[in-house]
Amino acid sequence: MRSKSNAGLALPRHLALLDGWRALSIILVLAGHLFPLGPGAWGLNASVAATGMVIFFTLSGFLITRFLIEDGNIRRFLVRRLFRIIPLAWLGMLLAFVVAGDANSRQVIGNLLFIANLPPASLIPPGAHFWSLCLEVQFYLAIALLLAAGGRGALLMIPVGCVAVTLARVYWLQPMSIVTWFRIDEILAGATLALICEGRLGEQLRKFVATPKLFLIFPFLLASADLRTGFLPYLRPYLAALMVGTSLFNAPEWIRKLCHRRMVSYVAQTSYALYVFHGIFANSWLGTGDTLVKYLKRPFLIAVTIGCAHLSTFYYERRWISLGRRLTARRQQGFSNDEGTVRTAALENPAGGSN
Repeated sequence: MRSKSNAGLALPRHLALLDGWRALSIILVLAGHLFPLGPGAWGLNASVAATGMVIFFTLSGFLITRFLIEDGNIRRFLVRRLFRIIPLAWLGMLLAFVVAGDANSRQVIGNLLFIANLPPASLIPPGAHFWSLCLEVQFYLAIALLLAAGGRGALLMIPVGCVAVTLARVYWLQPMSIVTWFRIDEILAGATLALICEGRLGEQLRKFVATPKLFLIFPFLLASADLRTGFLPYLRPYLAALMVGTSLFNAPEWIRKLCHRRMVSYVAQTSYALYVFHGIFANSWLGTGDTLVKYLKRPFLIAVTIGCAHLSTFYYERRWISLGRRLTARRQQGFSNDEGTVRTAALENPAGGSN
């Protein structure tokens, strides 16, 4: 139980703001991948998409670690998480193989086993964005092993791992990579944020996260996704975590109200499927042609993506999520039904996005 002095910084169980960040992350990714954002020389498309990606990873690390702090059941975590991610991931991969038409056995195996982002990379163009799913699944397995080895106390090793990965990026000059050991600090920074917000790393760090102004951080985060900004890209994981963290404590009231709107919730719910399908269709007939033809097709590409994402979210993925819940049904252990529902929702609603 937290002391009274900590009560003012305690976070509620339900964090609607995270739906807003989740919706923003996929909007940034879609904008960066599907629309021209200023003159090509500005490089806005790449930086906007990468900003969406780092927000996505931050949310993932935050939500999963917060769940594990409170639950700690490895089997329940892995079953529910994998049943949430793998069915649509495999369906998307199979569709990508069909669109590609010439995927070899190494590419098929690498994708289905979620190691396609590791060198030598075995991604295929219609599924090139699946590198982030590989990174996610690898994180799930790694944090489950950490928990198995040392219990929930071992989660305190996450900040150490995060800094170590960032230092490796600096040493090997990797400002942005799809390889796990040069990119996973974006997830680990979100996981560290969960430890901070739950008071596991001391009250001073929690006060530090709660202090900055939200709108002062976002421009620096966007700049950190541009590889021309010197050392700043190495700080990208920490800027994203600080931005999300400070919003949880002091976001303006109009932002909090916006995050409760039905459209924001809908985009957040469908974000994972939007992420999976948009890259596949962008590499199909819907995304081909010269500049004029390609952008004339954009409304159809977007409509097909949204339609498939809706069907997937509410008629395909939901069945697998329910199965995962049934397989790991648990007795109530000292917390209310409302708390259990919120924790499950946090675990089973990943952010969407890709770089």
